[in-house]
Amino acid sequence: METPALLLLTTLWVFAFKVSVAQWTPATATFYGGSDASGTMGGACGYGNLYNAGYGTNSAALSTALFSNGAWCGACFTITCDSSKTRSCKQGTSITITATNFCPPNYALANDDGGWCNPPRQHFDMSQPAWTTIADYQAGIVPVNYRRVPCQRNGGMRFTINGNNYFELVLVDNVGGSGVVAQIWIKGSNTDWMVMSRNWGALWQSGSYLNGQSLSFMVKADDGRVVTASNVAPSNWWFGATYTSWVQF
Repeated sequence: METPALLLLTTLWVFAFKVSVAQWTPATATFYGGSDASGTMGGACGYGNLYNAGYGTNSAALSTALFSNGAWCGACFTITCDSSKTRSCKQGTSITITATNFCPPNYALANDDGGWCNPPRQHFDMSQPAWTTIADYQAGIVPVNYRRVPCQRNGGMRFTINGNNYFELVLVDNVGGSGVVAQIWIKGSNTDWMVMSRNWGALWQSGSYLNGQSLSFMVKADDGRVVTASNVAPSNWWFGATYTSWVQF
């Protein structure tokens, strides 16, 4: 049974997420990756093929101020071009993107002259298909407004297991709700729950020997919600395989 303190903490988490969802914030945006977005595949979150990960071409790389060392991988943002500041907007349009990559700073350039992703700028380097939904291709860079929104996903969360004996490196993708994984626990059929640590981006690691055991995962989103994917990987799981759960936020 949940304690009053735990219920209060959970309520505050959910309230904080809802507030962040409602707030519009000014930023800037550029684009990369080509007209087919092929150059956006892979990236600092570790998702690899964004189609397989459930994110498609509506994606963006975040500047240092937004990326937060990978803590916002998987977050969803609705972005609209600010027509009060430029004539390059496509009027009445917006696009919802997923954070899938990092836009590194370029300290050789000034923040207002090419160093668009330098701290403390809030900047989105969008896929070209996403960009051209809201702005003219020729503009290059535009002022935008953005807000964080819940992520809509099809199907359950997926877990890709890489690594080797005594080292499981797990990618969690197709995450709905807040989209952001704050913590993961792993459990073999012969073990208790064990906390995993973030390796980089959306990849989490464990240093346990779990071969020959079915695997379950407990996932906590950054809004405090927790779901459990029980026995998502069978006892004959193997490294390099992806296992789809029936659970979702």
